[in-house]
Amino acid sequence: MFKKKMAWLLVLVMVGASLAGCSQPAEEAAPEKVLVWNIGSEPKTIDPGLNAASDGGDVINQLFEGLMREVGGSLEPGMAESYTISDDKLVYTFVLRDAKWSDGEPVTAYDFEYSWARVLDPETASEYSWIFDEARVASFKALDEKTFEVTLSDPAPYFLGLTGFFTFMPVREDAVTQGSDGSWAINPEVALANGPFKLAEYKTGDRLVLEKNENYWRADEVKIDKIEGLMIVDLTTSLTAFESGEIHVIDAMPAEELPRLMAEDDRFYVLPMDGVYYYAFNVEVEPLDNPLVRKALSYAIDREAIVDVLNGGQIPATNMVSPASYDDKGNVFSEATGDFTPVGSEGIEEAQALLAEAGYPGGEGFPELELLYNTNDDHKMIAEIMQEMWKNNLGIKVTLANQEWAVFQDTRREGGFEMARGGWIGDYSDPMTYLGMFISESPMNYSRWKSPEYDALLDEAKTSEPAKRFELLYEAHRLMMADHAYMPVYIYTDPMMVSEAVTGWEKTTRNVFFFGFADIQ
Repeated sequence: MFKKKMAWLLVLVMVGASLAGCSQPAEEAAPEKVLVWNIGSEPKTIDPGLNAASDGGDVINQLFEGLMREVGGSLEPGMAESYTISDDKLVYTFVLRDAKWSDGEPVTAYDFEYSWARVLDPETASEYSWIFDEARVASFKALDEKTFEVTLSDPAPYFLGLTGFFTFMPVREDAVTQGSDGSWAINPEVALANGPFKLAEYKTGDRLVLEKNENYWRADEVKIDKIEGLMIVDLTTSLTAFESGEIHVIDAMPAEELPRLMAEDDRFYVLPMDGVYYYAFNVEVEPLDNPLVRKALSYAIDREAIVDVLNGGQIPATNMVSPASYDDKGNVFSEATGDFTPVGSEGIEEAQALLAEAGYPGGEGFPELELLYNTNDDHKMIAEIMQEMWKNNLGIKVTLANQEWAVFQDTRREGGFEMARGGWIGDYSDPMTYLGMFISESPMNYSRWKSPEYDALLDEAKTSEPAKRFELLYEAHRLMMADHAYMPVYIYTDPMMVSEAVTGWEKTTRNVFFFGFADIQ
């Protein structure tokens, strides 16, 4: 009974058929259905145009809806009632349905035009504006209130799916201008939503409360009245609250508890995830500016030992693309490109030789480095394992530092670190969702690694036919991995616990929660 077996196939898991409810006396009102969900760290933002993290994306997916939405494993029209694609696959014309914002005003094509332009405006400082280039969006415009036209520079088969991604979701200008830094989105008096729920309450560092949006176009299918999103960072506290029945949904548990939960608790699930856990080396600081040092640090790590401690079915990562992306011939990209790091302890001797070649035999004279991670029990445990491996295998000293999630994201993006943890969940099923991070000017290129040759390869790939495109992507990936600016650690899995009382919940192929059509018995 290992329903938690790993299969590297992107799936959406939809749990449970509805159960027959107990009948209520005619004079009694049905009890309010409240889903209690631990979000974990407080999201840095829940503004669709500013968000760049999975926790914010989970909340946004309850509040907003793009032109398309993934439901039940399939891509369905969302705000778009219909769409057409030109014969050359470059022009997409979306016809919007009669949908409303949570205040009853209509959702229009002009809202999409404003929202997309806002993301691309440098003054907005959106961390995800680069995804428009990956989506190959050349231009967009509202032809009238109901018609939104998008022109691509090159065909992009994954573009339609991206229109359901949070960066492409609409916001309304009159709300945004009351807090352009994203504060509008956490102010219930100002916040507007066009998804199944709307914001009712927000307490910084504590919780947020979502209520059913009666103006959502599928409101008759929304069964939950309210979602309480808690911000409990401590994993033990969160698990205890779940097991005592105080919380319905959690998606992080202490690693030492996973074997017990996996063996004994039917409410425990481990789903495959298109994501890589990694470390970034800041190549602008010494001695991390030396590729030999970076390679030594990566080769000195026993990834197999790390995933054994984590207990969650994770797989050691030997490159920076997850096994969920395929090439034009159907090959798993990460397998065809080969391994660039050891899996177990077989790389330690080479790591020692590399460090000696770099001028630090046995770690002699090597400066003390700091490893930065965001506050979390698992991140701390992994950092401590790394610290010990580098000490024992290379003779070097690494200190650890942690920051709260929102602060950490800014520090990492601004390059204020020597080594820092990172994690990437693919935005769509293609290796470009990973490789695009490492372009010289990408805001996700935390290591500040720059290669004109790499940039040129990816730029050419964007306009190439499939066979040539993947030839270029393989070459670019090999070039990037050979420089070891990034150290892959493991392929994510998605452990979670969901109360048996909750039915109809979903995790999309992008591992984002959707409770829009869930129910509580």
